[in-house]
Amino acid sequence: MTAEPEASFVRIGVAPITSRGGRGPVQGLRRATLLTDDGVPIEAAYRPARRPAHRPPGSAGGSAGESAGGVGDGAGSGPGERSADGPVIVVAHGFTGSLGRPAVQRVADVFAEHAAVVTFSFRGHGRSGGRSTVGDREVLDLAAAVRWARSFGHRRVATVGFSMGGSVVIRHAALYGPNAPADGAVPGLGGAVPELGDAVSGRGGASGAGDSRGPGDLPAPPAPPGAADGGRAEARTDAVVAVSAPARWYYRGTAPMRRLHWVVTRPAGRLVGRYGLRTRIDTREWDPVPLSPVGSVPLIAPVPLLVVHGDRDPYFPVDHPRSLLAAAPSADAVELWLEPGMGHAENAVAPPLLHRIADWLDGR
Repeated sequence: MTAEPEASFVRIGVAPITSRGGRGPVQGLRRATLLTDDGVPIEAAYRPARRPAHRPPGSAGGSAGESAGGVGDGAGSGPGERSADGPVIVVAHGFTGSLGRPAVQRVADVFAEHAAVVTFSFRGHGRSGGRSTVGDREVLDLAAAVRWARSFGHRRVATVGFSMGGSVVIRHAALYGPNAPADGAVPGLGGAVPELGDAVSGRGGASGAGDSRGPGDLPAPPAPPGAADGGRAEARTDAVVAVSAPARWYYRGTAPMRRLHWVVTRPAGRLVGRYGLRTRIDTREWDPVPLSPVGSVPLIAPVPLLVVHGDRDPYFPVDHPRSLLAAAPSADAVELWLEPGMGHAENAVAPPLLHRIADWLDGR
C-alpha cells in the first residue's frame, strides 16, 4: 500500500464502454469513463504501442535469454506508434493503486514498447466511482476495460494484474473464459448484479486469502446492444499474467496482511483507507464468498496463465504461487516464475522483468 498522490485526470462523461477522450501528454493517449455491468463508472486510459528509439525492430526487451520480437510488432500508425490491430495489454493494479500512480504508469510505459496498453482504476480507487470490494466485483471493472480495449480493433487482449489485481485477472479469466457456464451465468461473484445504470458498488468484503465457499450463480450481465451473450465474448482475455497474487482468501499470516485486514474490516481502518490511502472501501461482507483464485485456476485453460512471484514478497509467501501452480489441470496450463529478491507487486517489478513478461505474452 502506498500514499503517493494521485496524478491529475480530466474526467469526461460516463458512457458505456466506447467513449474516448482527447490526447494527453503521452502521444496518442485517450481517456474515458467506462460503465460496468453493475453501473459503476470506471476511469480508464488507452495508449497505443510505440517502438522505442533505442530498440531496433524485432529486438528483445529484457534480460538475456528472452525471445526475439515484441508483442506489438506491426506497421506504425503514426510517429513512434504501431497499428491498432495488434495486441493490447490491460493492466490491473493492486489495492490502493490507480491508473495515475507512478508505479502503474511505469508499468504502462514499459509495456507500451511491446503493445498497446489500457490502464484503469478499480472501483473505489482514483477517480472511479463506487467502493472497493477488494477483489470481488472488480471482475466487472476488468471486463469493462477488456471490452473497451477490443473496441480499438485489437485482435488479442492480455490481462496483467498485480496483487489484488492479480487475483482479479485470474478470476476474470475463469468467469469469462471458455469453461464458463454455457447459459451465460457468471458464477463465483458475490451479491446480485444491479440493473445497468444503478450505480452501486455491490458487495464489500475482506481481502487476502482462506479457501472460498463454492461458487454462487448469477444471471448474465446486462447485454450491450446487439450482444447475444451479454458481451462476454468481448470481455474474454487471450492470456493472463498474475504478479504477486494471493491464492486463497482471508490470509493473515504476515504483518502487512494483518494491517490490510484492519484497514478493510474496521471502521477506523476504512477511514485510514479513505483519507490516507485514497481508497473507498465497501462496508458489507462478501455474501456469498466469491470463487477463490486457486479455485479459478482449473477453469482457465486453454487460456495460458503465467504466475510471477517474488521470494521476498512481504504480503504473500511462496506457498501462494505454488498453490496456484498445483491447481493447474495439466502440466503446461500454468507457468510459474519465482523471482529471486523481488518484493511485492508494481513497486517491486523492475523494467527487465516487465519486458520478459511482455515477451512471454508475445510467445502465446
